[in-house]
Amino acid sequence: MIVHDLFAGIATGLAGGLTAGLLGVSPGGGLVVFSVLLLGAGQHVAQGISLVAQVPPTSLTGIRRYWQSGNRTPLHSIALLTVGFVAGGAAGALAANHAAEPALRWTYVAYLVVLDAMLILRGGRDPARHDDKDTARDISWPALLIVGLLAGLSSGFLGIGGGLATVVGLSAVLGMPQHQAQMASLVMSLIPTTIPSAWIYWSEGSLASWPVLAGVIVGLLAGTDLGARAANRIDRARLRSAMIVFVSLMAVYMTFKALW
Repeated sequence: MIVHDLFAGIATGLAGGLTAGLLGVSPGGGLVVFSVLLLGAGQHVAQGISLVAQVPPTSLTGIRRYWQSGNRTPLHSIALLTVGFVAGGAAGALAANHAAEPALRWTYVAYLVVLDAMLILRGGRDPARHDDKDTARDISWPALLIVGLLAGLSSGFLGIGGGLATVVGLSAVLGMPQHQAQMASLVMSLIPTTIPSAWIYWSEGSLASWPVLAGVIVGLLAGTDLGARAANRIDRARLRSAMIVFVSLMAVYMTFKALW
């Protein structure tokens, strides 16, 4: 049973890591879905797995790939995003553990649909010049704090790490270059911002076994490196299209789970 749990966790982590590295999202976005799909976990447990697995620095391998390719994000932007994220994450986790499981699933579906719509609507009017690695757009500190706060709320309430909201908020709404937005998201997941949320899930008993968690973390390390290596060979437009497909598939699957 322990060996089975370990390998099931590795497969789940590998899948989450590949999407995290390729799309620059924190692994939580995929981990919740993959935990439900591959582990058969309930919604609260899947969200707990996602948040706990993001405490170790599993995104470090992916960050190294982005850094080596010149896709770097200003440190002050990451600091502001992180401040907002921690506050939002704790509030979201407290709310989630008092919400019914069907409500969490339908909120997750609505969240994915909104992000998908934002990506699609923004994609056609994103200026090409912002894809330059050396282009740094001035973004106000209140805007960065708000993106961090909303990403944190989604992380704590839905157990997804907030990477999807971070990338969409920075690239589609604030106009940050796609690769830089993905780098910022991975760096934020390196900082253990999910600790308050993860502790709340742990205290409520919403966790899988330790072999599963260990396997997920190992899989994340390998998958994030492979995904980031691929991402730095793909242009902005294709990355955004890949994210739209990924988010759409997640929304369809979670709708199916919510209905049946």
